[in-house]
Order: sequence, then C-alpha cells, then structure tokens
Amino acid sequence: MDVLEGNVLDALAGEWLGEETIATTRWGQGGPATGHVSARLDLGGKALVLDYRETRDGKLALQAHAVFMGGQEPGEYALYWFDSYGFAPAQPATGHWDGKRLVFLRSSQRGQTRHIYEWVSDGVYRLVLESSFDGGVNWERVMEGEYRRVEDA
Repeated sequence: MDVLEGNVLDALAGEWLGEETIATTRWGQGGPATGHVSARLDLGGKALVLDYRETRDGKLALQAHAVFMGGQEPGEYALYWFDSYGFAPAQPATGHWDGKRLVFLRSSQRGQTRHIYEWVSDGVYRLVLESSFDGGVNWERVMEGEYRRVEDA
C-alpha cells in the first residue's frame, strides 16, 4: 500500500517483525533486540490498537500497548502509550503526518519522548525513539528499528 495515498493507520495495521538497536540509557543496558508488532484497526478505522514485544537475548524485555487515534483535522493523530516499565499516560501524545513520517511527542515526569514512524518502502517502516530531559533542547536516541510486514491485518 502506498502510504501517501491511504490512511496512515491502515498502513500500520498488520503483523511486523524488526531488528532493533537499543541505546544504553538510564533505564538499562543497550544492545540488539527483536521487535514484534501486532496492530489492528478498530472503531470503524478511527483507531489502531497496537501490541509490541521486544526480545533481547531470547528473553522478553519490554511490552507495550498503544492506541493511535485519528484526529479531527486531516494529518492530526493522538497516541496513548502504556508499557511494562510502568508508563501510563496522563494525556495522549499529539502527533502529525507530514506525508512520509508520523511523529508523536509524549511528555511525562520522565521527560519527553519523540516517536518517529517513517516508511522506507512498501511493507517496511522505521521507528526511531528519542528522549529529551531538558524540555526538547537536546535529544538522545533511545531506539531504532526497521520492521517488515509478515502478515496483513
């Protein structure tokens, strides 16, 4: 599917598998990981429900549950992110689609996290997570992964 011609939530639906590079951060040691994403459309296509599992050295390392919602205006999105590190959102992360990338900015007491979903080619997307602890002045890469579709939604 050409993401530029369709709904970005439709493009993310399906089963995905990716190789990831995790940076060493205040939350743990870095290294290679494998990410599995299972995402399905819900609420008449207005929501994408996503489940994520990261494995490292053959063991489950992180789990996340996310809900992406289409906004009132074209190109606007919201992200509700919950993870096994204990993150529960007080409010959704705001996001926008710029024609090639879907970008969200989450804020909490832990700082800010930017999620950047970028389409590489048909059936392949890249996710970059960056964190800032000074109000967005400086950003450090936390994770980068490239995911390939293994099954349609």
